[in-house]
Amino acid sequence: MTDYPHLFRPLDLGHITLPNRVLMGSMHTGLEELGDFDRVAAYYARRAEGGVALMVTGGMAPNREGGVLPGAAGLFTDKDISNHSKVTEAVHNAGGRIAMQILHAGRYAYSPECVAPSPIKSPISPFPPAELDEDGIEKQIADIVEAARRAQSAGYDGVEVMGSEGYFLNQFLVAHTNKRTDRWGGSYENRMRLPVEVVRRVREAVGQNFIVIYRLSMIDLVPNGSTWKEVVQLGQAIENAGASILNTGIGWHEARIPTIATSVPRGAFTWVTKKLMGQVSIPVITSNRINTPEVAEQVLAEGCADMVSMARPFLADPDFVKKAKAGKPQTIAPCIACNQACLDHTFEMKIASCLVNPQAAHETELVYTKTDRPKRIAVVGAGPAGLSTSIVAAGRGHDVTLFDRAAEIGGQLNMAKMIPGKEEFHGLVDWFRTMIEETGVQLKLETEADVEALKGFDEVVIATGVVPRDPGIKITGGSTVSYVDVLTGKRNAGERVAIIGAGGIGFDVAEFLTHDGESPTENLSAWLEEWGVADPDEHRSGLDPEGPKPSPSPRTVSLFQRKAERPGKRLGKTTGWIHRASLQMKGVKMIGGVSYELIDDEGLHLTRQDGTKEVVPCDTVVMCAGQLSDRSLADALEAQAISAHVIGGADVAAELDAKRAIDQGSRLAASL
Repeated sequence: MTDYPHLFRPLDLGHITLPNRVLMGSMHTGLEELGDFDRVAAYYARRAEGGVALMVTGGMAPNREGGVLPGAAGLFTDKDISNHSKVTEAVHNAGGRIAMQILHAGRYAYSPECVAPSPIKSPISPFPPAELDEDGIEKQIADIVEAARRAQSAGYDGVEVMGSEGYFLNQFLVAHTNKRTDRWGGSYENRMRLPVEVVRRVREAVGQNFIVIYRLSMIDLVPNGSTWKEVVQLGQAIENAGASILNTGIGWHEARIPTIATSVPRGAFTWVTKKLMGQVSIPVITSNRINTPEVAEQVLAEGCADMVSMARPFLADPDFVKKAKAGKPQTIAPCIACNQACLDHTFEMKIASCLVNPQAAHETELVYTKTDRPKRIAVVGAGPAGLSTSIVAAGRGHDVTLFDRAAEIGGQLNMAKMIPGKEEFHGLVDWFRTMIEETGVQLKLETEADVEALKGFDEVVIATGVVPRDPGIKITGGSTVSYVDVLTGKRNAGERVAIIGAGGIGFDVAEFLTHDGESPTENLSAWLEEWGVADPDEHRSGLDPEGPKPSPSPRTVSLFQRKAERPGKRLGKTTGWIHRASLQMKGVKMIGGVSYELIDDEGLHLTRQDGTKEVVPCDTVVMCAGQLSDRSLADALEAQAISAHVIGGADVAAELDAKRAIDQGSRLAASL
């Protein structure tokens, strides 16, 4: 008997029965572009071993002009088919099933060769697309169909036709991007002709014993997007054209509403998918911010969908399904939806991975083998660097003792989890606590490890983190506090706050101070209202015509930085805009290019970039001016000629950089 009966109910697709209701959604890792298909195969096979019913690859281009980037991977040649056959064979040998996503980027293609229904440039690409003529449209259809044929030849169990997120097929659907007056534009029947024709011809090409998924944009979240009536009409037409399954897409990439970031409530858009249930007779998949078996089970039990799509949770833990089935959900490494190592890496042209699990997409390079020479290892500091070192090393068979002067594990993660919108960090700390117990790490909290205590260990790891940096501003009065005191609740801020430092911590503190009561991330209706998301049945595209309606800030907050650049410029590539927009909605002033003169009873005295002097009246000044490495113990060990590995913030001070800390700790532990 399983704790998740809906999740583990088989799904009969006619020619094939899936063993559970979990799809691993499409994620672009960049591995295919490397050309090392043994590595690609290892990545997917590892997730097949974890028990997921069906996986979907990252988007494969049907032709050069449709690639997201120049050189984007696809199945263009017989060699490509041979390479992809390695992937499907590895997945099938591991007991899994896999579909290939066919993604035509249209005007989103970052290439001067991009094509679209109309020559309207995307706001997220510098290249205006060429308008396709009749022959050009026919070529795109033929190339997509050929990609499906090649996928079948390579051994894939199916294909997913990407028709959402504002990509090529989606661009034909809405008048915002389709200004045509021929049979491919004008009326909705004409605008939906292309996706329907694509699915019809793909089905005709691959036969009946092959899965054809269509990724349908359920809610566009852009001006002049589809109405709900049009969404239903398209879904029914796609079913009639031969699709096996309808998958959910939420929002275009240019939408100014977050859809997958950590501040988005769990299962935030499952109610949209539920509206389609009963309108079509083929299975419907829901997606976005489903990251625990409990949430997935609830979504299915409430009839929101026939199946759930989880993508990034399988980066965090490839054994998600296996652990849930075994009744050990607490051991599932949680996806915290941070985007830092997955989407941010993709947009930075790096190989995608996972903050929580550095092995993701690095399975052949970062290997945790059992040691045949167990060592006694001391780790000092129970922040992310020390925790990751400890559980990996102990999991490999070493005898690990973890010291921390604090009363609980987590280090600076315990400050991150206090920020509204970062509640997922609670789960990350809980998981680390579970894994400390599971791997047998000896945990010594409220213990000040000194040189004497560390003698006798075979290896010593120093992960003592960071301390706040003093920016050296003259203070003669007023109330000045550190971000540490604010986030840990030791000091309260007044009604007028000036924050010095507009990096990640400064933005987090501003978020913390501009919220009162329940976080919108924990209250879906409040979050939808805050961002202006409406029922697409009532308002086209799901946009509230009155716009966002955030709750008012309980404080007046100003955010300052010395750098003469836009505050927040260096935040995460795919999440920075969310943080900036959130604070703007709260009325936070964000000012760069200032120098600080004095803090006194009047407030913060500063000089603007143009030389103008100003006094910012405030009750509290919060210092978020960076960090310094806490190397005191490392220096003491060095003085005694005791070698130690220094990692995390103690190695390089950086703003709550859990990604680097966990990666560094894991790699060190793999080498010991």
